[in-house]
Amino acid sequence: MRGPHNIWRLIRTGATLERTGAMEVVLDAFSAPRLVRIVLRGMVWPFRWLGIKGDVTMPPATRALTALGPAYIKFGQVLSTRPDVVGDELAIQLRVLQDKLPPFSIEQAKASVEAELELPVDEVFSEFGPPVAAASIAQVHRARLRGTGEDVAVKVLRPGIERAFRKDIDAFYFAAGMIEFLSPASRRLRPTDVITHFEGVVLGELDLRLESSSASEFAANTVGDAGFGLPEIQWMFSGRRVMTMSWVGGVPLGDNAAIDAAGHDRRVLGERVLQLFLNHALRDGFFHADMHQGNLKIAANGDIIAYDFGIMGHIDEYTRRVYAEILFGFIRKDYKRVAEVHFEAGYVPANRDVDEFARALRAVGEPIFGMDATQISMGRLLSYLFDVTERFGMETRTELILLQRTMVVVEGVARSLYPQINIWQVAKPIVEDYIKQSIGPRAVLRDLGKTAQVMARFGPRLPGLVEAALIRQATAGDPEPRPSRWAPLLWIGLGALTGAGGTIATLVFLG
Repeated sequence: MRGPHNIWRLIRTGATLERTGAMEVVLDAFSAPRLVRIVLRGMVWPFRWLGIKGDVTMPPATRALTALGPAYIKFGQVLSTRPDVVGDELAIQLRVLQDKLPPFSIEQAKASVEAELELPVDEVFSEFGPPVAAASIAQVHRARLRGTGEDVAVKVLRPGIERAFRKDIDAFYFAAGMIEFLSPASRRLRPTDVITHFEGVVLGELDLRLESSSASEFAANTVGDAGFGLPEIQWMFSGRRVMTMSWVGGVPLGDNAAIDAAGHDRRVLGERVLQLFLNHALRDGFFHADMHQGNLKIAANGDIIAYDFGIMGHIDEYTRRVYAEILFGFIRKDYKRVAEVHFEAGYVPANRDVDEFARALRAVGEPIFGMDATQISMGRLLSYLFDVTERFGMETRTELILLQRTMVVVEGVARSLYPQINIWQVAKPIVEDYIKQSIGPRAVLRDLGKTAQVMARFGPRLPGLVEAALIRQATAGDPEPRPSRWAPLLWIGLGALTGAGGTIATLVFLG
C-alpha cells in the first residue's frame, strides 16, 4: 500500500513536528541555514493543526517521535547516542526513547505470554512483575520461573506492533520514491534500497525466535571475551512474540552518575565498548547492531552486559578485510592505500582519480588525528564526508548500512562515557591484530587450504565437468564431438590437486 495515500502520513509527520515544537528543536540541533528553516516551516505551518498532539509532559522532540510511531522512535534512538551531532540537551531528552517509553498493561503482556506459550502464566512463573523497561517494539518484565526459582527477564512484543511498523515503512517507501523522482541526483544514495534494508532489519526484530537464535550464536562467539557477558536464553519459554532469558542486574550504561557511584572507571568502559564492537565485527563478522545505552548495563564485577539482540549485523570475510584495511590505512595515515582499497572494492567508480580521492581522504583524517573527541566537530566532519561521497559518485552500500550505523552509535556511547576518548588509539591494537591474522602470509596459506577443501568436495564431479568443458571447446564449429587428447592428463592433475578422494575418483572414472 505505497500509493498517494501516504502523502497524508508525510504531511502529518511534518505537522506533528511543527505542532509539538520539535521542528525548531531539530533545525537548531543541526544548525540548519535560515533559508532551509523558512522553506520547511512555510511548507508545514498551514497543516500544523493536523499534527498529533502527543504527550505534553514530554520534551518536544521526544513527544513528536513517540507520537509518530515505532519507526520514528528507532531514528530517535540513533540520534540519542550522538550528543556531538545534536547537542547534549537533545541527546539526553532522546534517551527516553531507548527504554523508558510508556508501557502497555501487564494484563496485555500476560495474555500475549499465555497465547504464545499455550500455558497459563501462573503455571510457568511464580512471580510476574510490572514492566521494568519499555522500548519501541517490546517491553521487559522481571519474573521468576516456578520450576527452578530462577529470576528471568521476559520480553514481550507490543500488541499491534507489526501493523504499526508496516504503515510507517509504507510511508517511507513512498517518500523514497518521491525523492528519487524529484531529485535524480539522490539516486546514488539509493533511498528505496535503504528502506528495503531497514524493512528487513525490522521484520527480523518482530520475530523473537530469530532474536533468541541470534543471542545464542552471539554467546558462542563471545564466550572468551573478557569483561563481556550475555543473558542465557530459556528456549522452553520463548516463542515468536515472547522471549525469556536469565536476569542479569547492573547499572545502566547511560547513567554516568550511577556508574561513578558504583566505582567503575568510565574511561575503561568507553574503550572496552569500542574494542568489543570492533572485535565482534572483524573477528566474528557477527555483531550487536543496536548497541545504544538502553541495551547495555554494567554488572557489579565491571563486565559489560548486552541485551536486545533483535538487530544483529553480519559481514562476510572479504568485506571485513576491506573494512580493516580502510581503518588500518587511516591509523597509519596511508591515505593512498585507503583510496586504493575503496577502488578495489568498487566503492568508488573506476573512472575517478585515485590520487584525488586520496587527497580528499587526507582532508578528512588529518584534522582529527591527535585530537580527543571533545575537539572534533562531528557535524562538520559528517557534512564534509557527505560532500566527498557526492563528489566522487559513491553510492550507498546497503550491505554496509548496519556496520556504519553501529559504528556511529558505538562511538557515541564511548564518547558519552569518556568525552576525551581517541577512537584511533583505541582501535589500533584490534585492527592491527586482525590485519596480522587475516591479511598476512598465514592468511594466504589458510585461504589456499580452504580453497583446496572446497575443490576436494567437488573432486568426484571434476572429471565430468572438465570433459564437458573440453568437448564444448573442441566441438566449436565441429559437428562431431570428441574429447581432447589432453583431457585424461588434466583429469589426473586436477584430481591430485584436490586430494586423495578426487584422485581415486578420477582413476576409477578413467579405468
